[in-house]
Amino acid sequence: MKESDLYPPVKAFLEAQSYDVKGEIGPADVMGVRGDDMVVVELKTRFSLALFHQGIARLAVCDCVYVCVARGKGRPWIKALRENVRLARRLGLGLMSVRMETGVVDVHCDPGPYAPRKVARKKRAMLSEFERREGDPNLGGLAGARVTAYRQEATLCAEFLALAGEAKGAEVAKSTGVKRATAIMRNNHYGWFEKVEKGVYRLSDAGRGVAPPD
Repeated sequence: MKESDLYPPVKAFLEAQSYDVKGEIGPADVMGVRGDDMVVVELKTRFSLALFHQGIARLAVCDCVYVCVARGKGRPWIKALRENVRLARRLGLGLMSVRMETGVVDVHCDPGPYAPRKVARKKRAMLSEFERREGDPNLGGLAGARVTAYRQEATLCAEFLALAGEAKGAEVAKSTGVKRATAIMRNNHYGWFEKVEKGVYRLSDAGRGVAPPD
């Protein structure tokens, strides 16, 4: 597939909206004019950083700029589309895709100013994690498992049980300062704990490996 294969359906789509359309005007792949209105479309066979660079550059001459790719298939395409729509909106660009088998053009977002919606729940979760985490055990940007506040608290519970043998959740919470000790041991996310009886827990074999007694 070539980028030029996207031109005929995009041209037809814009002409259906009464634009006069021409290809390769200056640096633009596609340019349409309708009275005082002007639209520019940059074409690529797939999403790329270069596509968005070109779209940003065209904003210097036109407020209405779209980036356009050939539509893919399956979950990877849907995921890529969702992520790139977010990017396009943040950059003030529109985003189109072309169904190459039918020539249908889908507009996924239009150009314009964008103010990202803040998600209060996610912000609270991040602040809570920041406040509860002891020290700074992770290198920023490091791939792999991270030490979370939850893991730190579970480790404190395991270390206490390594010495106590078994204990009630309330006792573990009081001694370690981990308010949700009972819930951590009951949920047993890491497989470190065993329930002895209602409200009483001890270490599993896996837990003894994590928190050996002093």
